[in-house]
Amino acid sequence: MSLDQLTEGVRSKVAGGGIDESVKFDLGGDGTIFVQGSDVSNDDKDADCTIAISPDDLADLLAGELAPTAAFMGGKMTVTGDMSVAMKLGNIV
Repeated sequence: MSLDQLTEGVRSKVAGGGIDESVKFDLGGDGTIFVQGSDVSNDDKDADCTIAISPDDLADLLAGELAPTAAFMGGKMTVTGDMSVAMKLGNIV
């Protein structure tokens, strides 16, 4: 999946209302997705929580084929910053 497709996937997940805090998905060399509330962009801004994940794993997460807890425990994603923010995001994706 391209960065644009992943960004749209995240945007559709938070369209009904996201979380107040900011989250950045760090996709390595493929870019970033910044989320605050229902606003989604590809800006590389500081966030309350940063989730490092591969584009393929993010696509699986958005499709419901990868559980957030399994991704974290399996080392498919790492979280820096406020872990409680990442846990709130788990309810959305």
